[in-house]
Amino acid sequence: MGTPEPELVAVAEAFALPGPVTTIAPLGNGNVNDTYLLEVHSGGATARRYVLQRLNTRVFPQPELVMQNMEALSEHAEQHPLIGQRWEVPRLIANRHTGRPWLWAEGQFWRLQSFIEEAMTVEAITDREQARQVGRGLGLFHLLISDLPPEQLADTLPGFHVTPTYLAAYDQALLCSPIGHDDREQWCAAFVEKRRELAPVLEDANKAGLLQLRPIHGDPKINNVMLCAHTGTAVSMVDLDTVKPGLVHYDIGDCLRSACNPAGEEACEPDSVKFDLDLCETLLEGYLDAARTSLSDTDLDYIYVSAKLISFELGLRFLSDHLAGNVYFRTTHSNHNLDRALVQFRLTESIEAQEEQIQQIVAKLR
Repeated sequence: MGTPEPELVAVAEAFALPGPVTTIAPLGNGNVNDTYLLEVHSGGATARRYVLQRLNTRVFPQPELVMQNMEALSEHAEQHPLIGQRWEVPRLIANRHTGRPWLWAEGQFWRLQSFIEEAMTVEAITDREQARQVGRGLGLFHLLISDLPPEQLADTLPGFHVTPTYLAAYDQALLCSPIGHDDREQWCAAFVEKRRELAPVLEDANKAGLLQLRPIHGDPKINNVMLCAHTGTAVSMVDLDTVKPGLVHYDIGDCLRSACNPAGEEACEPDSVKFDLDLCETLLEGYLDAARTSLSDTDLDYIYVSAKLISFELGLRFLSDHLAGNVYFRTTHSNHNLDRALVQFRLTESIEAQEEQIQQIVAKLR
C-alpha cells in the first residue's frame, strides 16, 4: 500500500490517536459520506484500526447535532449494556485540541471512530442464518435504545423517511423535469400515480396515536449490520449518522426491503427482483426474538405495510433524484438512479403480490 495522502493524515492525527498513522484506504461503498480505514502504529505487534469519515454537509447541514446524537447513543449504550453477548457501539475519538469528537478543516467536517474488529458485513444475504442475524442485529439495536427518550435526540434530517415529503419532492421534480418519451420513466411515473394513497399510511398512524416516535437507526441496510467473522452472529450496527427520533417501522421496513431482495439494489434486470418470503420469515424471527418485548401488538400490525411503503419510498427518492439530475445519490451513469427506482418499484410489486403470505408470517411470529 502506498504512502497515505498527507491531507488525510493531517486530519486523522488531529484526533487523539495512540500513535502515528501508517496507512489510509477507502472503506465501503456508501452513497453519502466519504469513509476511510486507517491503521495506527501504537508500539505493539498489531496495528490498531479506526474509521475516518468526512460527513456530507449538504445532506447533514448541522453535523454537530449528528455527533451529539451519536454521543447520546454511546452514553446510553454504556449505561445499558446487553448482558451475556458481544455487542459493540463504535467509540468516538476526541479531537485532541477541542475535546469534541469532530473536526472542521477547510470547510469539511470529519469524525473518527473505533473499528469493529473481527467482524464483517455482507452486501446480499446468502443464506437464512445470515437473514436471522441481520434481523437479530436490528432487534438488539432497537432493544438497546428502546428506553432512550427520543427527546434526547435531535431531528437531524427533518422529513427523512416521511414518505409524503418525498412524494411532494417528486411532484416538484416533475414540474422542473417532466417525464419524456422514455418507456421506463413513463412506467415509473404511472406506478407512482397508482400508489399516492400509500404515502401517508405510517404518518397517519402516528398522528392517530397508533404508532409512537422512538429512537431509530434510520438506515438499517444489511451492510450496516456487523456480523462476527468467526460465528456469523450480529455484533454491531454502524453508520449511525441517521440515528434520530422516528417510527421503528421505517427501520423494520428498510431492513426487510434490503435483506429480502436477493437480486440486490443494483440488480441489472428489474424483472429478476422478488421479495423472498423465506428470508422475510427468518429475518423477522431473528428480529422479534430480540425486540418483541419493546413492541406492541399494533406495532406488529404495521410490519407488512412498512416493507411495502419503504421500498416504494426509496424508489420514489431514486426517481426524483434521476429527474433532478442525480444530485443526491452517487451514480456511475446518467440512468443509474432510474435503474435503482425500477428495482425498488418491482420489489414493491412483489411485496404487494404476497401480502397474505407476509401477514401470515407476522401472525405466526406474534
